[in-house]
Amino acid sequence: MMERGTEFHERALLVPLTPLSIHLTAVFMKAPEGYIAFVEELPGANTQADTLEGARENLNEAVTLVLEANRVLAEESIAGAEVIREKLIVSAA
Repeated sequence: MMERGTEFHERALLVPLTPLSIHLTAVFMKAPEGYIAFVEELPGANTQADTLEGARENLNEAVTLVLEANRVLAEESIAGAEVIREKLIVSAA
């Protein structure tokens, strides 16, 4: 008998990992101390830096950290529950 919550993990081993490509909108605003940056579609993904290039690098890291943190929170909230996980492909205009 399969344990709860293991179906996705077992099936995932059969599927080769592929890079994820998501198109988000980065917004950069000039400020007296440099640049402020955020992602329109991802609350919490924001940063600042002295230069535009630094803000771009920091924003990339901020997005990664927000997604990782959201995954941890989701895992904690469904711990022990029987769930179905599927890949989600979103098409936006």
